[in-house]
Amino acid sequence: MSPSHIELPADMPAPDTGGCLATREILDRIGDKWSLYIVAMLAKGPRRFNELKRGIDGISQRMLTLTLRGLERDGLVTRTMYPTIPPRVDYELTDMGRTLLKPVMALVNWANKHQVAIAEAHKRFDEGPEPDQVLIQGVVYQRR
Repeated sequence: MSPSHIELPADMPAPDTGGCLATREILDRIGDKWSLYIVAMLAKGPRRFNELKRGIDGISQRMLTLTLRGLERDGLVTRTMYPTIPPRVDYELTDMGRTLLKPVMALVNWANKHQVAIAEAHKRFDEGPEPDQVLIQGVVYQRR
């Protein structure tokens, strides 16, 4: 993606309007701690609950359940239950969920490409101000 491919709306709506609130809710869902991991794991096809749990380091059973429910509610994931003993449940991306893979992978690729530069920026920032700068309440000012 390049800046020439970014199309911003002509009239940005107010943050508290219906469209903005809905967009924020969707972005909150896919931008939470676990959703992208789940979407990435489901990119290769249907997975059972325990496959997802084993594949996502650090996620609790409760958090996986809540996140899957949210993704299902948003129409990004389907849940198929098979009447076996014990019951088998598969999770899979919907057609709409699969459309999320392209922007997600673009973001992952961007993060991978820039991780060294970001780490260096963190280091510079955390080292403190340069000799000709002064730090006041977490803000760096240039001395004149």
